[in-house]
Amino acid sequence: MLLSPLPGYVKERFQPDNVTISLLTTMFAVSAIAARFMAAYAMKVMHRNVVLMAGLALAAVAIFAYPYATSIPTLLILRAAHGIGFGWASTVVPTMVSQIIPVRRMGEGIGYFGYSTSLAMSVGPALGIQLLEQSGIHVLSELGACAAAVIIPLLLFSRGIPAQPTKKASPDAGGAGSGRMNSMTLLPAALNALLSLIYGGLLGFLGLYGQEIGIPQIGLFFLVSVISIVAVRPIAGRIFDRRGHMAVLIPASFAVMGSMLLLSYAHNLTLVLASALLFGAGFGAIQLTTQAWMLRLAEPRHHGAANSLYYNSIDLGVGAGSLLLGAVAGAAGYAGMYRISAGFMVLFLLAYSAGLLAERKARLRHHANEHVVESV
Repeated sequence: MLLSPLPGYVKERFQPDNVTISLLTTMFAVSAIAARFMAAYAMKVMHRNVVLMAGLALAAVAIFAYPYATSIPTLLILRAAHGIGFGWASTVVPTMVSQIIPVRRMGEGIGYFGYSTSLAMSVGPALGIQLLEQSGIHVLSELGACAAAVIIPLLLFSRGIPAQPTKKASPDAGGAGSGRMNSMTLLPAALNALLSLIYGGLLGFLGLYGQEIGIPQIGLFFLVSVISIVAVRPIAGRIFDRRGHMAVLIPASFAVMGSMLLLSYAHNLTLVLASALLFGAGFGAIQLTTQAWMLRLAEPRHHGAANSLYYNSIDLGVGAGSLLLGAVAGAAGYAGMYRISAGFMVLFLLAYSAGLLAERKARLRHHANEHVVESV
């Protein structure tokens, strides 16, 4: 709820340049990434609810303190604290969910659970921009802090969820019994990071782009994208379960590419909202597919690490995208920035093709080695 409106507030109060504004998003992302590594370890030595409560409490305090920051360095410290709290919480919750979804229905199950993430990432920015304009930063931060704090008592209902498995894997599971997570999860994580580069540009600069082109209601972009996300995710989940990731990722990547090109040429609200519908369809389908793909590749005992990697890829992409596209916006303007961001989906398709080719070669080598062993 604060990721998108905060740059506008900072721009108005402190008058920084685009690169400084993007540092706020980058600081949040880097802190969340570091926190998830801590959370994955902490869940092995203490109850997951303790980790979750600590994260929620830290995030609530940081959010509440935003209006009282009197300088950019103070804001960066608060962003780091917010990112750490968010990182802990966003590692624990999806791990709990993955323990109750049957493996054969992982795509469909993650599709339904993913509503929470996608709705928050779409409704939150739209609501935040509206609250900032109508009620100010104090009301926005107070409501954000309450949203984090109200989750804590709900943890009483999670006690029946099974703990993450800790027993040893079979010798041929996930990396030949090495205890490490399947390295093939790096491909969907990299694809998710490339998608998130674009989302970083939307979170950081869409509100400022709306001011530039004279569309004050541009925050509706996030709200309208929810319509596509809600419609697409269950369908994409079933397609993934039955036909695999390729049937989802290729058309979805073209939808995201088209949405950014359309947004870059938008001169009225209708075109902005059409872009939002396209973006929601592609974004929702890709996020679901990459997460379900990673969880299917990982053993149940590695679901915590897989979820950590998934959300780290989002934060890495958002942070890097905000920083990179902030510099691009300074040179090419916001419209040019969104046109260039469409090119990230070309990189997405190239990385996907290269990853599948490398995976196929690895399988062929493995089968060839097995054949040699059997011959001996």
